[in-house]
Order: sequence, then structure tokens, then C-alpha cells
Amino acid sequence: MYKTIYIPVDNSDHSNMAVDLGVKLAKTFGSKIVGSHVYAAKLHDKRFKQMEAGLPEEYHDEKELDRQRQIHDSLITRGLQIITDSYLDYVEKKCAEANLPLERRSLEGRNWKVLAEDINTNGYELVIMGALGVGAVKDSVIGSNTERVVRRVRSSDMLVIKHAQPMNGGKIVVAVDGSPYSFGGLMTGLALGKALNKPVEAISAFDPYFHYAAFHSISGVLNEEAGKVFRFKEQEKLHEEIIDSGLAKIYQSHLDISRELAQAENTDIKTTLLDGKAFEKVIQYVRKETPWLLIVGRIGVHSDDDMDIGSNTENLLRSAPCHILISNRKFVPPIDTQAEYTIAWTEEALARMEKIPVFARGVAKTAIHRYAIEKGHTIISNTVVDAAVGHILPKGAMEAMKALGGNLSAAGIDRNKMQADDAVAKDLMGSTLSGMMTDIVQEKKPPVNASTQAYLDRMSQNYFVCDGCGYVGKGDMPVKCPVCGAEGARFKQVDKSIFEAAAKAEGTLETDLAYDDVPMQWTKDAKEAIRAVPAGFQRRRAKAKIEKTARKLGMTTITLEYAAPMIKEAAAEDYTPIFSNKGSGTAPAAEATVAATTGSGGNGGGQPGSISPYTWTPEAQQRLERVPAGFMRDCTRALIQKHADKIGTTTITIEVANEGIEQAKGTMEEAMKNGNLKEIIARLTGAGAS
Repeated sequence: MYKTIYIPVDNSDHSNMAVDLGVKLAKTFGSKIVGSHVYAAKLHDKRFKQMEAGLPEEYHDEKELDRQRQIHDSLITRGLQIITDSYLDYVEKKCAEANLPLERRSLEGRNWKVLAEDINTNGYELVIMGALGVGAVKDSVIGSNTERVVRRVRSSDMLVIKHAQPMNGGKIVVAVDGSPYSFGGLMTGLALGKALNKPVEAISAFDPYFHYAAFHSISGVLNEEAGKVFRFKEQEKLHEEIIDSGLAKIYQSHLDISRELAQAENTDIKTTLLDGKAFEKVIQYVRKETPWLLIVGRIGVHSDDDMDIGSNTENLLRSAPCHILISNRKFVPPIDTQAEYTIAWTEEALARMEKIPVFARGVAKTAIHRYAIEKGHTIISNTVVDAAVGHILPKGAMEAMKALGGNLSAAGIDRNKMQADDAVAKDLMGSTLSGMMTDIVQEKKPPVNASTQAYLDRMSQNYFVCDGCGYVGKGDMPVKCPVCGAEGARFKQVDKSIFEAAAKAEGTLETDLAYDDVPMQWTKDAKEAIRAVPAGFQRRRAKAKIEKTARKLGMTTITLEYAAPMIKEAAAEDYTPIFSNKGSGTAPAAEATVAATTGSGGNGGGQPGSISPYTWTPEAQQRLERVPAGFMRDCTRALIQKHADKIGTTTITIEVANEGIEQAKGTMEEAMKNGNLKEIIARLTGAGAS
């Protein structure tokens, strides 16, 4: 794979590890090693001239000064050459032991500048450099020479050595974002995995929470007129129904492509979808999983071609605790997941799509296609398009968007001419997608207050959560997950009554208005708990994530029971995989999401390790698992068993469970009249109040 491996050396620990790894890779791939060291003789000459004024008076004679300059130049130049030779001797010894060819390069000049010129001129396939050199101190993160070389090399893969531990175990993790550089990195990772007998994983991260936090900030400074242009209510609805799940599908498709590429190379990989800011989620994942190597593209899918290094890559270069390979190799997969759609469109439905502005057509088709997958359709007709549009936006919101489309036209904004790379177009993308709805909705209804309609729609619909990736379906039970492909049986219905009871149990509610004027209620316990997250941007993002995920489930009340896992994550900086797959299986965070929203994942037989006298039927066990895990489920289990004792049975059927749950709700409501949380707990657990 690599014909030539270039290793700049300086006899530091990181440099020596670079040599050891370079020799191993060269032996594996049959590569030639080029060892180099740059010495700065001219720099020392300049420094000596700057110090001449401080020499003793007897050295100020012109002839003597000239003689001293010649002596200094000779000693420094020769001395630096001897040091360079000794560094390269170490590389030669290692190569000789492995019976590998070596090219020695002794270079003079400014370290990073000469190295970058040498690498770019000769086009070495792989460069291995230590993250730190001999000048490193305690708080050093990345050496200046290494960072500057990484920024200037555009053709060679850059493997940066982050520690001096030997290569024992560990896996290779590749961060994929759909860019040619990230897929190039994946192909490199697959080859390295085979050669070094290391497992390879692909991860991908998307951020569905950024706009929610950003719009909250924007809404606080806009005047009333500007707020009308942004139409925050419609923005949020579009994000919830189209953009967020569309992003999840796009980044999941990157992972699906990665698996197919791996299988084409006769191997398999684990894939993990992460939700949140890309750098944050990747670094959390790496810190938790401690891989041997992290591979990232030099620039990402949203970068300009003339950028030296992407921001995520730069941050990971500094922060990753493992070795990091920055891929300059490009690879465009022959697999286009958009072409893999197996659902057919009728000619009439396709004709309707032609009415949509070009820039929004892809998003519209994706949203309708995703709806068709979820509902089990195999042909998209006009009827399916109508149903999909009604599913995506309630009637009141559609009318509001038609008005918005008129406002944009009045403002002289031509949706068809908006460019994807235009900053204003990006900012207004959510708003201008309203044009899509205006063009495909045929019926006209009297306008309805958007906030009221959205609230009623949320409360009246059934919600189902995929236990594979956390995708939320509404209405009828989904047939298939449009994001991760899970079958409908893996969807679990959200039981909102449990959250209502939890909200009552937790006590006082405080109401905040979201940026789109939707009232969000937080229980006092939840409000106090989120203070564990550092104030500022971290707490704002945590709050945005909690509210965002709740709203997608049709909830407008945040309880501690619901928010606690996300607060813990934000405070402890644990990673959150959305969908982790190696053939099959559910990620821990996906399980946590489903457990928080559907109440699944408990043990109906009592505390672990205990012998329960009760026998639970499968139906009763499933009903109990709809109660949120932890305090709520334990209390409910206790009351159901207490009810079983009362009627003299040890077999808990679905009827016994339902009767016990109804008593649990009644007990909570009764105790809440006095606002006594201790009394609630005491009654549910059968203990005396204290």
C-alpha cells in the first residue's frame, strides 16, 4: 500500500516510536524508508551575529571578528551535521535489523518549512512524525513543527505518534462524514487492519441539537419584524420532521457504505452513529474505547478545497490520546445509497416533485421516501405523497408556510436561485423549505394557530421509538425504520401517562418559552439537576438536547426521570452512540433512549440476586417495562405486588398489573394533593412515611 515511508527524526521518545512503527509497516508492505533530519546552521549563524556586540573588546577587531565567525560557522555546521548523522544512524540500525532499504536525507533550513517542501516535492505516500519533539514540556500538546507540516502537506497521509507505548492490542477507529478524504481514510484503515490484524470500526456523528440552541440565542436579540421573517415555529417543525431525521439517515448511510466497502474487502466492521457535535462525540468515543489508531480526513464534507485542515481534525490532532492518521487519500465509493431505494414512484407523484424548487427537491423526496418506508409502502403514489405531507406538517403549519413563501417572494428572494454555499441561504434554508410544502400541498384550509395546532397534534398522536437508532415514528405502528432498517417489531410505544405521573410526583413546575413560543415545563427537580452541568455553552447545549428530544416525542414537560441520563452525560462527558452495529445489536445509548421513553429494560422479578415469590406472565412483564426504569418502575412493581398480595395471588397477569398500575396513579394523585413527595414514595413502597 505504501511504497515509501518518510520519517523525520530527532531522537525524542515520540520520534523513536515513529521509527519502530515505520519499520514494522515497511516490513509489512514492502516499503522503502526515508529517514530525515533538518538542522538549522544558518539560524545559529544569524544568532551569533546578533550577539557580536556583546563580545569582549579584544574581539571587536575586524580581522579577529572575521576569524571568530569562521570558527563558529565551522564548528556549528560540522557539529549539527554530526548530530544529524547520529540520528539517522539509529534509523539505519533499525532498518538493517529488519533487512529494509533506507534513504538518508540530511537537510538544512527551517525545520517545518524544509520538511513540508521535501514531502510535497517527492510525494511520499506516508509520513510518520512524533506529536512532540525534544523541546516538549509538561503541558505540550502538539509540537509546532508537526502541526505546521500537517497543515502544509496535501498529498501524503500523515501518521502522528501521540505516545511511546508499544503496539499491543487496540483497534482502528475511522471517523466517516461522507467526504472523499474520510472514505479514503476508511480504505487505509481496512488495509492497515488486515496487515496488522486489528479490528476496524467506523463512526459517524451528526448534530441535531445545534440549531435549537442557536435559535434560542438568536430569538433573544431579534426584533418583532425580524422574528416574523425567521418564522421560528415553522423552522422547528421542519427540523423535527424533515431535517433532523434526514441527517440521521444521511450519516447512517455513510456507515452503511462503509460496511459495504469493508465486505467488498472480505472483512466486516462495527459501525456506530453518534449524535452531537462531531469533535465532542468523536473525542468522547475515543477516550472511552481507547483505540490504537484514529483515522480522520484532512478536511471534512463541509470544507473548502483550499482549506489546510478541518476544525474537527485540528481539534482531534491536539486532543486524541491515541495515534492519529490524517488522510490525504481521496476515495469516492461506487455505492450510492440514494440509488439503492427500492420503492417505485408513480409518474403522477414524480410529476408533483418537479414542481418543487430544485434546491429543495432532494430533501422533499427523502422525507416522502422515509415516510413510505416507515409505513410499509412499496409504491409512492399521489395518495402517499398527500399522507406524507400531512404527516410532516399539520395543516396550520402548512398554511403558515404558504404565507412565509409569500413573504420571501415579496422580499425578492428567489428560492430557485439560492446557492447551497451562500451563507444567507444556509441560514434561511429551513424557512425556504416552506416553498416545497407550498408547491406540493393542493388543499386550502382556514389558518389555524400554529402553536395550538402543533400542541394538539403532538398530544393526540401515538409515538413509537426504534430501539436500534432512536428514530421516532408517529401515528400508526411503523413497519420499518427508515434510518437503521430495523423491523417494526423493534419499535416501542411511548406511554405518556407515565411521564405525566412522574411530573406530578416530582412537584413544582416552572414554565419557559422556547424560541418558537412553545411552552416547555421543567419540574423543580429537573431544573436543579441540570445545574450539575457547567454554566454557559455546555448547559445551553444540554438543555437544548433535553428539550429537543422531548419535543420529538410530543412531550412539553421535562421531568428528572427523563432528563437525568442526558444531564449525567453532559456533566461526565460520556459518549452517546445512537446506533452501534456489528451485524446486529443495539447500542447502549439507544437502549437508554428507548428505556427513558417507553419504560423498557427492567427486571420484573424484584432486585437482582433476590428470589421472588411472584411469577410474571410475559404480557404483565411487558406492561411493567413500559414504566421508566429506576424509581418509577421499582415503585410500580412494588405496588403491583402489593395488589397481588391483597387479592391473594402470586401469579401476576396483565389484568393484575393493570389494576396495580391504576392504583399507583391514584396513590400519586392523592398524595400530590398535599405536595408530599416523601409520602408518595412511602405509599408506593409500602413503608411508613417519615
